[in-house]
Amino acid sequence: VHKRAEILFTAATIARRRRIELAAWEVFEVGKRWREADADVAEAIDYLEYYGREMLRLSAPRLTQAVPGEGNVYVYEPRGLAVVIAPWNFPLAILTGMTAASLVAGNCALVKPAEQAPVIGCLMMEIWRKAGLPPAAGQLLQGGGELGASLVRHPEVHLIAFPGSRDVGLDILRAAYDPRPSQQHVKRVVCEMGGKNAIIVDEDADLDEVVTHVVESAFGYQGQQCSAASRLVVLDEVHDRLLERLVEAVRSLKVGPPEDPRNFIGPVIDAAAQAGIRKYIDIGKREGLCAIEGDTPKDGFFVAPVIFSGIEADHRLASEEIFGPVLSVMKARHFDHALEIANHSSYALTGGLFSRSPAHIEKARREFRVGNLYINRGITGAVVERQPFGGLKLSGIGSKAGGPDYLLQFLEPRTISENTLRHGFVPPDEFKM
Repeated sequence: VHKRAEILFTAATIARRRRIELAAWEVFEVGKRWREADADVAEAIDYLEYYGREMLRLSAPRLTQAVPGEGNVYVYEPRGLAVVIAPWNFPLAILTGMTAASLVAGNCALVKPAEQAPVIGCLMMEIWRKAGLPPAAGQLLQGGGELGASLVRHPEVHLIAFPGSRDVGLDILRAAYDPRPSQQHVKRVVCEMGGKNAIIVDEDADLDEVVTHVVESAFGYQGQQCSAASRLVVLDEVHDRLLERLVEAVRSLKVGPPEDPRNFIGPVIDAAAQAGIRKYIDIGKREGLCAIEGDTPKDGFFVAPVIFSGIEADHRLASEEIFGPVLSVMKARHFDHALEIANHSSYALTGGLFSRSPAHIEKARREFRVGNLYINRGITGAVVERQPFGGLKLSGIGSKAGGPDYLLQFLEPRTISENTLRHGFVPPDEFKM
C-alpha cells in the first residue's frame, strides 16, 4: 500500500509541474475556458493526494474485538481488474480520480478515456509511467462506445467505474450484473448518471448574489457539467425582477473561442451535441417563452446561452437532461411549492438555495433531496474532500467521489479469525491489542 500511495503522490508532483501544459490541452481538446481547465487539473492533483492518504488510513488490519485466546481482524483487499470509462467534460480530473482509486486499492486498471479527449488520456498515462506505475498494473485503451461495451461485458472484469448519461449508465448496470458463463464473481459498478439540477430562490434572497452564481452555475463550461443548473425555481414575489436582471447579465456574455479570455461561452463538444441542444431550444420555444437567446458565431460548435420562462414541472425542458447552456425559469407560489417543483425529477445530483430565512434553509436541508445541496453559493465546482460528490435517485449509484467512503467500493473486505490458545507460537501482531 505504501508503495502504491507513493506512486500517487509522485504523480501529483509531476502534474503540478505540468499544470499549465495540461490545462492548455484541455482548452484545445475539449473547449474549456482557462479557469475551468486549470481547475480540472487542480482537481486531478487533489484526487491523487487524497486517495493516497485515504488508502494509507484503510490499509492497517483492524482488530474487531478483543477476545482472550482468539484473534479477529478485518482487512481490505483489491477486487481484481477495474475498467475505467471516463467522460470528456472533466477529461483529466475524473479520469485521474477513478484510475487513482482503482490503482491505490491494488486493482489493475484498463483505462478508456473519452474519445473526444485522447491526448489528455495519453498525458495522464505518461504521468503514471513516470511516477513508477508498472505497465502490467495499468493500460490505456483508446476507442469509442463499442470498446466500452466490450470491456463491461468481459468476464474477467471485476469492477467498472463510469460517469455519463443515464441511458448508458443503466445499460452498463444491466450488462454488468448479468454474469457470463465463465464468471465467478459479481461485478461492482460505480456509476454516476447526470442531473437535472434546480436552484430555488425565495423572496428574501440577495438577488445580486443570485445572478452572479446562477450565471456561473448554468452557463459555465457551456452547461456541460453534470452539476450545472438547468432549472431555476423562483418564488412569485421576486420572479419578474430576477428574470429581468438575469437576462441582462446573460446578454453581456461573449461567445467565442475559449483561448480568448474575453469569451465566457466556448463551443460545445461536437456537432452531435450542438444539434441535440438546438433540438431542445426548439422544444422550449413551444413549451414556454424564450426570454433571451444570444447570438451564435457561424463557424464552430457554438450555442449561445438561452433562458426560458413559463416552464412547468412536467415539461420536457424541465425533466430531460440537456447538457448545454439552456436554463428554465419556473415560478413557485410559495416555498413548499418551490421544493415540490425542485424535487419533481428522477435526477437528484446537485441543488441550490438562495435565502436569508433560517426557517427556509433548515427546511431545505431536510427536504431538498439531492446528493450535494449548496446554500447561498453556486452549485458547481465541488472540491475533493471538502464537498464529496455524488447523487441520489437516478443520478447514480455508489459513494461520493472525493469522500471518505469512495475507496471502499474498490476493495473487498475480509474477516480472519484464529484460535491463538495453546498452539506453541506467538500470534501475529495484528491479533494483539
